[in-house]
Amino acid sequence: MSTVPSPDFATTGSGARLPLLALPQTELLSLNTEEVPLVESGFGPGTSVRLLRLDPEAGRWVVMVHMGPGASVPIHYHTGTAEVYTLRGRWFYREYPDQPQTAGSYLFEPGGSVHTLYTPEDNTEETVMLVMVTGANVNFTEDGRFHSVIDAVSLQYWLSKFAREQGVKLRYITAGAAGVVEAG
Repeated sequence: MSTVPSPDFATTGSGARLPLLALPQTELLSLNTEEVPLVESGFGPGTSVRLLRLDPEAGRWVVMVHMGPGASVPIHYHTGTAEVYTLRGRWFYREYPDQPQTAGSYLFEPGGSVHTLYTPEDNTEETVMLVMVTGANVNFTEDGRFHSVIDAVSLQYWLSKFAREQGVKLRYITAGAAGVVEAG
């Protein structure tokens, strides 16, 4: 049997009861990204990932992607939404070369989007992006054949495997835990 936190009325610092129920929280779920290991992703040369949050049950994942000049991600289809905030560097979608994403750019991608991400070879620095995805990336080869799927479940598997091979230990925030609950 799984243990599930029970909701109770939230209170102020002085103990006054608020008119709402909340789950108990004993600590902030917080990471210093500089302390999260950078894992060579195996998804292409020059691409490394810091796994920040993973929720396989909801199909959500948050990563910091580090890409060197000339690195790319295969053409892919998003089954859900993606949000990308560029922290450093510059990147494009091959399909939209006149719309570069640079430090400070925020990009929203609706489900059903198809594109090919790359960092130009003339970049003078590493490109770093905060990427928040719901759903999966369905990847294809340049000749249109299926290549792979990256979702929260496969990302957990692959990054755990790559981290072990590289001698690093993943540290990330997770949510949910499937199980049977008996209550009442």
